[in-house]
Amino acid sequence: MAEEGPDRPAEEADADAEAPPGRLRADWVADQTDRFVQMVELAAAAVFAILFAIGVVDLGIQIVDSVRAGTITDPLVVIGFIDTGLLLLIIVEVYETVVAYTRAEGTRQIVRLVIYTGVIAMVRKAIIFRVGEYGTPQNALFAALAYTVIILGLVALLFAERVYGSDEGEMSL
Repeated sequence: MAEEGPDRPAEEADADAEAPPGRLRADWVADQTDRFVQMVELAAAAVFAILFAIGVVDLGIQIVDSVRAGTITDPLVVIGFIDTGLLLLIIVEVYETVVAYTRAEGTRQIVRLVIYTGVIAMVRKAIIFRVGEYGTPQNALFAALAYTVIILGLVALLFAERVYGSDEGEMSL
């Protein structure tokens, strides 16, 4: 029999007393599994935070090195900085998504974070897009069209989420 205590209301203690013994073990296993998964999620969040910190330091070093070398005005170097910065933003968005999962925030918040991550990732791909990397102009055109469709789809999702996805059930822009 389960005991009533400061952390357990009487209703829970009574419900446990009426549950078959196998069910109690299943609940305990489920609770332990949930705790384990949450610990792994928190470890993943810590890894993303460390990766972000390393990336920021690396970006700073790259900028200092390009200033010293006199290549800071080279457009390809600047695009490389933008690419790295956007990659860092993607890491932040993934971190925030993992943290939202661990805090059991609403599905809407998590979906919003995933959409933002997708938008940043696709904008990054568009910024660093180089026709020469695709072998033929036709392959580059197909890639550009695919990126465009994905970006438009993500923007449509953002718009729909903002218009129809307010927490209070009201439309907001």
